[in-house]
Amino acid sequence: QLQLVESGGGLVQPGGSLRLSCAYSGETLNYYSIGWFRQVRGREREGVSCISGGGGIVEYLDSAKGRFTISRDNAKNTVYLQMNSLKPEDTAVYYCAARRFYCARAIDENPFWGQGTQVTVSS
Repeated sequence: QLQLVESGGGLVQPGGSLRLSCAYSGETLNYYSIGWFRQVRGREREGVSCISGGGGIVEYLDSAKGRFTISRDNAKNTVYLQMNSLKPEDTAVYYCAARRFYCARAIDENPFWGQGTQVTVSS
């Protein structure tokens, strides 16, 4: 059973940075793509970015391009989301999700989810 655990969230001032981590276990993840999603209270969950087992990257969120960077370390079974120049509108619960093979933006095409980590951008 694949398990995902997010960490690294917290309170940060506008313009600051955070690095989120998604640690996975339970299966060989080389065949899995790992995506980052976020959900603002009262709004639908949306895709941020995704990285395939081979390292291919898909960026879903236009507002995050140039500020957020996804990466993975297969030796550490961890995927990261480096978030720079954070804005108050980035405040959300951030989730990582996994699916076999290719990245998928649709929520229901990602069968495995972590519990989420809260990111709050505020002065």
